[in-house]
Amino acid sequence: MIVRVLWFASLRDRTGRREETVEVEPDDDVRGLWERLASRHPRLGEVTVRPMVACDRAYATWDRRLRGVSEVAFLPPVSGG
Repeated sequence: MIVRVLWFASLRDRTGRREETVEVEPDDDVRGLWERLASRHPRLGEVTVRPMVACDRAYATWDRRLRGVSEVAFLPPVSGG
């Protein structure tokens, strides 16, 4: 199963990509996907705060299974005032 991964803000800077495609198994979860992507993009290992994640444009948890998901977006935390 192929999943489209979208990177935003500082995560895009760390990976050097806006998006990429990754082959996953239906029982894989977001956490496993992140770990696989971190091995592909070593600068993700520098991330100290877990990014927010969305699956098919809806916020999701890190234990969300990827069965039926076609797009995963990783969004770094933001702050403002």
